[in-house]
Amino acid sequence: MKKGLKKLMACTAVAVLIAGSFAGCGSKEAENGEADFDHDISVISREDGSGTRGAFIELFGIEEKNDAGEKVDNTTEEANITNNTSVMMTSVSGDPYAIGYISLGSLNDTVKAVKIDGVAPSKEVIKNGTYKIARPFNIATKDGVSEVAQDFIDYIMSAEGQKVIEGNGYISVSDSAAYAGTMPEGKIVVAGSSSVTPVMEKLKEAYLAVNTNASIEIQQSDSTTGMTSAIDGICDIGMASRELKDTELEAGLKATAIAMDGIAVIVNKESTVDELTPDQVKAIFVGEVTNWSEVVDSEVVE
Repeated sequence: MKKGLKKLMACTAVAVLIAGSFAGCGSKEAENGEADFDHDISVISREDGSGTRGAFIELFGIEEKNDAGEKVDNTTEEANITNNTSVMMTSVSGDPYAIGYISLGSLNDTVKAVKIDGVAPSKEVIKNGTYKIARPFNIATKDGVSEVAQDFIDYIMSAEGQKVIEGNGYISVSDSAAYAGTMPEGKIVVAGSSSVTPVMEKLKEAYLAVNTNASIEIQQSDSTTGMTSAIDGICDIGMASRELKDTELEAGLKATAIAMDGIAVIVNKESTVDELTPDQVKAIFVGEVTNWSEVVDSEVVE
């Protein structure tokens, strides 16, 4: 994996909105009829350990094997690094020339999701397979999980829990029966992915409304930290926005997929970039393409 990634982004960013500033494949013209494309691309990525980053670099071919057969993350060293989903959105919303990526379930109107090969990300197109940039949300536990933690997991996978998942913009993975828990007492610690955290907060709220004997603490970090915490017994349930690694499974973790989620490639909402191809996304994030003028569709803008 490349070292020396450029910098950790601040938790806030100043929005500089420049209407009609640049265009990409399938883009619109600026108001004056001539779009301004000659601007460096601000590449924004997640930190090492992020499950969203892991899934993103795999799905777009940014991660490749070297001659020794080892996986290498080829994300450009010029990328600005953010340490959670909300910082990513703040950073992109504050930079008119930025591009980044987030959980589809976290997408809001502060940024714009671009189409990939002409397909806008949504639950429907992920379900039917048209939009292929998707990954599971997993929870992970070790053997001997507490009674109350297991009851919370049972709730998540129940009809009620899966309804919460669907209601918050994610895709359910289970057609289970209604929750029939025993309302055990105790505290549950859940730790890990900042992409999974928002829906886990909603599941926590719904579960505690049913089982008032329980308490739940959610510790937001990243997928790798969540898995390590579960392995070390620091938390009862780990959260990962990716598949578990072989080393994590060998350490005794058991993965349970609780939802499916897409990854949205995002730009500033005032950007005129509407669509990119997977090859263009890869070229931008590995540093082969560094200026928005390099991804302009000459047939769209004359």
